[in-house]
Amino acid sequence: MSLQLGTHTLTSRLIVGTGKYATYELMKDCLEESGSNVITVAVRRERLVDAEGRNILDYIDLAKYTILPNTAGCFDAEDAVRVARLGREILEGLDNPGANWVKIEVLGDKRTLLPDPVGTLKATEQLVKDGFQVLCYTTDDPITAKRLKDAGATSVMPAGSPIGSGQGILNPNNIRICLEYLKEGDPSYPVIVDAGVGTASDVAGAMELGCDGVLLNTAIAGATDPLKMASAMKHACLAGREAFEAGRIPKKLYATASSPEDGVIGFERT
Repeated sequence: MSLQLGTHTLTSRLIVGTGKYATYELMKDCLEESGSNVITVAVRRERLVDAEGRNILDYIDLAKYTILPNTAGCFDAEDAVRVARLGREILEGLDNPGANWVKIEVLGDKRTLLPDPVGTLKATEQLVKDGFQVLCYTTDDPITAKRLKDAGATSVMPAGSPIGSGQGILNPNNIRICLEYLKEGDPSYPVIVDAGVGTASDVAGAMELGCDGVLLNTAIAGATDPLKMASAMKHACLAGREAFEAGRIPKKLYATASSPEDGVIGFERT
C-alpha cells in the first residue's frame, strides 16, 4: 500500500494535517492512530508556539514523520513562493527530509478558499525552477490539472469540495477525467484528493475512483471523537484502495441471480 511521491516513499496513502486540534496531545494521538507517515504543516498559519509556550514540533516525532510544508493562507503566487522557501529553511534546520517538497496553495478568495488556477500555475513553475518537488492543490478542472503536470508538478491534488466543508467529492466525474488525463501514458503519476472530506466513506470513495491518496485535516480534528475518526480514515483508505485494485463488478439495470440456475441438484419431497 506504499506510494511514491517524487523522492518520498509514503507507507500510508493517507496524509493528515496538524491544525484545529483542541490540544497538542490530542493531535499527537490522532497522528499516530491515522497510520500516516507524512503530515502537513501550514508554514504561514501554524503557530509553532502556543499561548503556554509549547512548541508544536515537540509533539511531532521528526524521526517518524516526514513533514510536508504547505502554503495555506496565501492569495498570490509571490506570497506562496516566499512561504515555500521559508518552509524549506525551517525544515533544513530541523534536518527533516520534507525540506525539498511543498504542498502549494494559492487561494482565489477568502469566502470559498477555492484555488486560483493562474496563480497556482505561476507559483508551480517558479518553485519547480527552485528545485522543489511541488504538490499542487487545485480545482477539479481536468485542463488545469494537466497544465500543472506539464509545468513539472510532482503530484496534482484536485479538491473534492471546498476546504473544510465536509461535503465529500461533489463531482466524481471530473475526478475521473483528471485521473484519465494525468495518468495517460504515465499510470504511476500520483493523484491525491485534497480538501472537502467529511467522513470515512468520502475517503473510501476517492480511493475507489483510482486516486492514489487522500489529504485531510478538519474531518479528523473537527470530529466529535477525533481519535476514533482517525482510525476510521485509516481503514477507509486501505479498504478503498483494495476495492479499486480488486475491480468492482459492473453496474446493471436489472437483477442478476447470485446463485446459478443451471446444474442445481433437485430435491423431491417424500
